[in-house]
Amino acid sequence: MADKNGPSMTDAIQTPPTRQQRDQLFSEARARIDDFDFGANTSVVFDDMLDRSVPFYQEIQRMVAEVAVDFAADGTNVYDLGCSTANTIMRIGEGLPAEKNVRFVGIDSSQEMLDVAQGKLAESNFRSDYALELGDLNGPIAIENASVVLLVLTLQFVRPLYREHLIQSIYDGLEPNGCLILVEKVLGEHSTFNRLFINHYYELKKRNGYSQLEIAQKREALENVLIPYRLEENKELLRGCGFRNIDVFFKWYNFCAMVAMK
Repeated sequence: MADKNGPSMTDAIQTPPTRQQRDQLFSEARARIDDFDFGANTSVVFDDMLDRSVPFYQEIQRMVAEVAVDFAADGTNVYDLGCSTANTIMRIGEGLPAEKNVRFVGIDSSQEMLDVAQGKLAESNFRSDYALELGDLNGPIAIENASVVLLVLTLQFVRPLYREHLIQSIYDGLEPNGCLILVEKVLGEHSTFNRLFINHYYELKKRNGYSQLEIAQKREALENVLIPYRLEENKELLRGCGFRNIDVFFKWYNFCAMVAMK
């Protein structure tokens, strides 16, 4: 765990250089494709990976930050679950009124991602209070006094068996009128749509400089790690945990962003 004043000796979080490298993780042919992970090799290219792999990534971040600022309440916590390199925390912080007292809590299962996040936040002189915590979203996560909880391209990596428990914990930890912002890769509602949407997504990746080999090898690496739901399945999950007001504010083929209010 790290806080705004810097990590303690027991935190084991360093402040590494924040310069990101170009994503070439899958540019060379591999004899064996291991499951995708968020370790050291991924953390140093992750920002470039997001920009080139997620359609309208910067616009999604801008919209997420706007909605989060709308709901962020004075004296509460804003949680980013699966915070990775803290892009979303930083965007929300930029839009937050200076007089609003909000504490950010970033949780991620990758120590290397948290190292990069700590470096970026320190380098930017992030003005709000924050804590970065190592945590597995497949296990118990404590959400307290929250006005906003973020799952930005995160829930799809939580094992389906544990997703309901996670969403219920979020709902229980939200203050009345607080919100969950969920950004996910989703399946099409029909197999034809799903096939077409995936094809168009791979076309986007090609336009952004990924080769056919890179696309194929990454797809294989993600096969057992990223398990998307249909949009309606995500909505049913949210409703089943108590959320009643749910709306979609972004949709591009097989990517979707929605907000659910307690």
